[in-house]
Amino acid sequence: MYTDDDLENAITQGILTKEAVQNFRSHIASQSATQAVDEENFRLLASFNDIFVVIACVLLLFSTSWVTHNIHPVLAMASVAILSWGLAEFFVLKRKMAFPAIVLLMTFIGGVFALVQAVFEGPSDVSLMLSGAVSSLAAWLHWQRFKVPITVAAGAATAVVFAIALVTYLVPALDASIAYLMFAAGLGVFYIAMRWDASDLSRVSGKSDVAFWLHLIAAPLIVHPIFTNLGILEGNDSFLSVLTVVSLYVLLSIISIAIDRRAFMVSSLAYVLYALTELFKIYGFAGDSFAYVGVIIGFSLLLLSGFWHKTRGLLYTIMPRYIQKNVPAIK
Repeated sequence: MYTDDDLENAITQGILTKEAVQNFRSHIASQSATQAVDEENFRLLASFNDIFVVIACVLLLFSTSWVTHNIHPVLAMASVAILSWGLAEFFVLKRKMAFPAIVLLMTFIGGVFALVQAVFEGPSDVSLMLSGAVSSLAAWLHWQRFKVPITVAAGAATAVVFAIALVTYLVPALDASIAYLMFAAGLGVFYIAMRWDASDLSRVSGKSDVAFWLHLIAAPLIVHPIFTNLGILEGNDSFLSVLTVVSLYVLLSIISIAIDRRAFMVSSLAYVLYALTELFKIYGFAGDSFAYVGVIIGFSLLLLSGFWHKTRGLLYTIMPRYIQKNVPAIK
């Protein structure tokens, strides 16, 4: 197995010409009757060995934290972070294994975050600030060493925790407005994701992978506050609220198609399923409401997937010029 980065390295080393690589990509795209950029490729598994290594790493980390936790919780979290970095030195830096890289990055950042929390023996504005700040620094160091695409998103997430904790600490009255702070943070992360996307509109390098993970972080930060404020999760199942949810989902779907990223649609899918299920219950489909909703939404998503490129083509023609320049072009 090889990645787009491997092809780019082959061009740099003179093994393949740029024209040959481009022709190869065009050939693969033609086989699936779509553009490469529309497939949203990112490297996850190269072989079953990736899963095997992840299972072994998780088993080692979990067992080590269990044993050291009997000594002190701080030691347990420190051991997870240190072991995660050490394992990454071999499996990420030398073996270039994608799935272990993602898992070890998450256990490293999670270990660092939990380490600071263990020092303070509980969550508070101060402990969350320090956890966010230290974890963001750890993510930056990890990125400098390993260049794992998800690292930037992990750093963004911990930076959001730091920023929100800092704001609520300085202005305690904003504790009741955390949803709005999350929404603002989500817009900020979305902007950063679009900057990474704009730097690789052909989506043939690791920058596209970084943008993918940033979009996955930005989407729930934007979507969750909106749907929560509508009261859907608190039993507000009126026809008007459900209609609002569906309308927002359509809007988010249009944004997803425009930027050629499916993250927004996926992140808001759970809310739409829940809202429509509750609405079907109101109208007498209590036992099978989720099944009916699943059939409707599933068929709609499959239909959109089949005509994704054509739909983008229609939407692309009506986009303002400054937006067209920052999203993948239609060829």
